[in-house]
Amino acid sequence: MKRDKHMNGSSNSTLEVYNKQVGLRFQLYNSLFTALPFHRMERTGVLLTIFLLHCEEGFGKEQSPVDIIDSFFKQHTSYKEEKEMLDLLFRFVQYTERQVVLFDALEDAAYRDINDMNGPGTLKHLQSEVQQKQSHALLKEKLEDFSVRLVLTAHPTQFYPSEVLGIINDLAKAMVNDNTSQINSYLRQLGKTPFFRNEKPTPYDEAVNLIWYLENIFYPAAGHILGYLKNQFPNEVSSKNPIIRFGFWPGGDRDGNPFVNAGITLKVAEALRGAALKSYYLDVRRLKRRLTFKGVANVMVALEQKLYNNLFVPNHELDISREEILQTLQQIRVILIEEHNSLFLNLVENLLRKVELFGLHFAALDIRQDSSVHADLLQTIAATTDALPADYADLPAEKKINALLQSTGTVDPAAFENELHRDVLQSMRAIQTIQETNGEEGCHRYIISHSTNALDILEVYGLFLLSGWKQESLSVDIVPLFETIDDLKNAGDVMAALYQNETYRQHLQRRDNVQTIMLGFSDGTKDGGYLMANWGIYKAKEELSAISKQYDVAVIFFDGRGGPPARGGGRTHQFYASMGPNISNKEIQLTIQGQTISSNFGTVDAAQFNIEQLLHAGIHSALFASKDATLTSGEEELLMRLSQESFEKYNNLKNHSNFLEYMIYASPLRYYAEANIGSRPSKRNPGKLNLNDLRAVPYVGSWSQIKQNLPGYYGVGTALQRMEEAGRWEDIARLYKRSLFFKTLMDNCEMAMTKCFFPLTAFLSNHPNYGELWNMIHDEFQLTKSYILRLTGATQLMEDKPVNLQSILMRQRIELPLLTIQQYALTKIREMEEQGQQTETKPKYEKLVVRCSFGIINAERNSA
Repeated sequence: MKRDKHMNGSSNSTLEVYNKQVGLRFQLYNSLFTALPFHRMERTGVLLTIFLLHCEEGFGKEQSPVDIIDSFFKQHTSYKEEKEMLDLLFRFVQYTERQVVLFDALEDAAYRDINDMNGPGTLKHLQSEVQQKQSHALLKEKLEDFSVRLVLTAHPTQFYPSEVLGIINDLAKAMVNDNTSQINSYLRQLGKTPFFRNEKPTPYDEAVNLIWYLENIFYPAAGHILGYLKNQFPNEVSSKNPIIRFGFWPGGDRDGNPFVNAGITLKVAEALRGAALKSYYLDVRRLKRRLTFKGVANVMVALEQKLYNNLFVPNHELDISREEILQTLQQIRVILIEEHNSLFLNLVENLLRKVELFGLHFAALDIRQDSSVHADLLQTIAATTDALPADYADLPAEKKINALLQSTGTVDPAAFENELHRDVLQSMRAIQTIQETNGEEGCHRYIISHSTNALDILEVYGLFLLSGWKQESLSVDIVPLFETIDDLKNAGDVMAALYQNETYRQHLQRRDNVQTIMLGFSDGTKDGGYLMANWGIYKAKEELSAISKQYDVAVIFFDGRGGPPARGGGRTHQFYASMGPNISNKEIQLTIQGQTISSNFGTVDAAQFNIEQLLHAGIHSALFASKDATLTSGEEELLMRLSQESFEKYNNLKNHSNFLEYMIYASPLRYYAEANIGSRPSKRNPGKLNLNDLRAVPYVGSWSQIKQNLPGYYGVGTALQRMEEAGRWEDIARLYKRSLFFKTLMDNCEMAMTKCFFPLTAFLSNHPNYGELWNMIHDEFQLTKSYILRLTGATQLMEDKPVNLQSILMRQRIELPLLTIQQYALTKIREMEEQGQQTETKPKYEKLVVRCSFGIINAERNSA
């Protein structure tokens, strides 16, 4: 299938706007950097420009980063001392970090101009579709229980401290207004603001950082969306279903994070409640200035005072509820309609929508723990108490389940020495406390990592009973998480066994017959490669949808996604639009994390646009998607073959004896923990690093920093080649043309490859130990690229997305000095280690590696 080589007028004009609003303004504002309060800043800026050109020229001549930097110092400086050279490289890093911030702010400021806020995938577009096809009744039915739930996680892919995020936000606003003096002062503030954390953030710090987004971005964006929906579809939108929901992991996700405990969970829940009340308080104060009428003004004053007392009066006992705020606003609404000609009614209704959505919880705090922790705790309970049979550890699974469901009484957390064991029981009790203060929505899900069988889920159910909950009042959804390729294949059998358990079925009936299942893209990709992970999840969803329907259970899929395609990111809304009718579409739930939050939801405009895209994807596929979205048996067979061939190729690479050593040698993997970007460790268990324990964030992020990005494409080229050799190329071309699912996979693959730059590490191609691996990866990249260009009919990757392509290319140019410096520093460290030297400069080179990581990840937006 050929793409139109001539971009249409729309994309052409959007590219012109982008180049003017971002490209040209970047050059103009960049000149202000010479005034930044850095030592010899002007000279640094001039030398950095020369250094960038020197890097581009050097890589063009196939030189190594060491050759490039050595020749730069000889040709363009008079520096002879290592200390002077290091000082300049650190200044380059500082300068570039701030260029990245400037670029981020410019893109944020231009968002409305380079994205069609009323175009395809928006609610305005949905409105015209519904009117044109007279689908109001279908829409009403869909909106009764459909929603998009965005779950904010603190997975460490965000290298900006909160202070810098605030500056980006303010810079973008100043740029929208073209306020040069304000921009100049913010850039000077940026020069004085540290980018590096000396200490790891605590889980509470991470929570506070993300609550800023809830207050300043999601609160107003969700208000705009809900207000628009209610105005355009007054009869179709139900006040019982908020349509948009938010989840929250900092302070609740304790999987592999020893710093999260029940005390932190309760503290975060309190912070979320306080932030929601503060948002209402500020809205009520603004509203009070308008509602100065008889019968309304006094009600507003009373509501403002009550919110104030609950927020600011020390030791004030919580005496306000979501229901009370809603009743007060409903009372005001009626008075405005009956006595004041509905004046300012829209403002009251906007606040009503927000209170219905955010309640006193603001975002639902999810609890997550690994299945092995629960199993270990239950064995300890059996060995030290009478709550379970003493031989529990030796019983077969079925008898363990019977013992758990028949257990009576409660277990005191204080009876256990192990802190992790105490926390499991305390966290289950904490859920009750949070539900009492923040409402049931405040904390009602318990997620089990590494769910491999029905016992893993029922062990958690049993632990809830042992922690003091009663079966009939257990207001918690137990959510299994399937991640590895094998776990995804077995997920159907696990859920069927669970649905057949009478006690668990009764629990589901009390939970409205709804079962949420989480599927992890990141670990799936690390385990099975790009195509196999995506296909494995697709097939698991199909099977789980069918099994749940068979048992009369409504299944909701919760997708654990990262920013880049290798972790389930990329064009997310396109992915959801591509799901056929055989996959449950009751809700769209996904994690958004780190840079995905700041890049896709960092401004109110961006958040509103991307939430609308997700809403549209879910509603459109239910109302208007044709049966063509379903894959035929032939297409399924072709995708299975492609996935298997890709998996085999990826597995051979992953099982290479030097694979992990190559990663450690070529990338900054071992320095991830020192970057102090997240509260949790970069691997699950202490001791020697192995691939199973390595978390997906540093795994994918390390490939990104050496510009090889292999988890996003490796094996795809080989799979396409083998299918062509089997005479299936025409089938593949037809699949690409017909299946949005396959096209989305290839689109995201293109994005991952566009961000590659192999000349950076080409010096490793002749390495005695790692040359073979480098060449395997490079060959697969070239093969995949050639097949995808052939499939798309393009001459260049991402040719049909010119604005996205231009953004990537400009960002790559900004980060090239950092990439070069990082590889230079890694080489210097390796030389010292190989020669057994402990020099005083080694820590400086190590610090240089870590500092470069900041700028590289930030420049990439969604690379980890």
